[in-house]
Amino acid sequence: MIDVLVVDDDFRVAEINAAYVGKVPGFRVMARAHSAAQALAALERHRVDLVLLDHFLPDETGLSLVRTMRERGHRSDVIMVTSASDVATVQAAMRHGALHYLVKPFTFAGLRAKLDSYATLRRTVDRATGSGGGPCAAQDQDQVDRIFAALRTGLPSRHSVPTAELIREVLHSADHPLSAHEVADRTGLSRSTAQRYLRLLEQSGRLSLTLRYGETGRPEHRYAWPA
Repeated sequence: MIDVLVVDDDFRVAEINAAYVGKVPGFRVMARAHSAAQALAALERHRVDLVLLDHFLPDETGLSLVRTMRERGHRSDVIMVTSASDVATVQAAMRHGALHYLVKPFTFAGLRAKLDSYATLRRTVDRATGSGGGPCAAQDQDQVDRIFAALRTGLPSRHSVPTAELIREVLHSADHPLSAHEVADRTGLSRSTAQRYLRLLEQSGRLSLTLRYGETGRPEHRYAWPA
């Protein structure tokens, strides 16, 4: 079970986010906090695996809170859940080690995609460390690549990280957006499999979707991996 701390200055939003978390199998909310001080107090009282963290808090910013957490030895992972969408804040969140960044407003499906991705990452790391959770022997490149792929693809459970990584590599190397048919041809996957993974990655915000209209009037979906 993955234990979660929900931090948001808006009581109603915190309740909604906590309810969303409670609907995802394998996750449970240990506490809710509405300020940085309350969040730190909750981290002292509870074992927390993951913090869903708003940036705009009444006593300090979410990123400042992350710095304080690390200074005090709290190793909980962080997913930013905030209306702050400016590039500077997003980049700072990445530098501070946020695993994902979810912009408000969002749907339950959007949050679940991030939580499923986090659960996949946890399983990948646990396999690499023998589920011990502590320091491990040096990993080979394949194991390291799997850990980074689990984080980079944002892939929910019951899906193949190598398949998503193959699609990512094809899209990343393409000089223009590709259709599901083109992705299938370049990866050797069936069109239905390529389409399913493309839709999944697009819904989780990992790639961009554009529509190209032809003579039939039905738009063709074309996908690109952000640079």
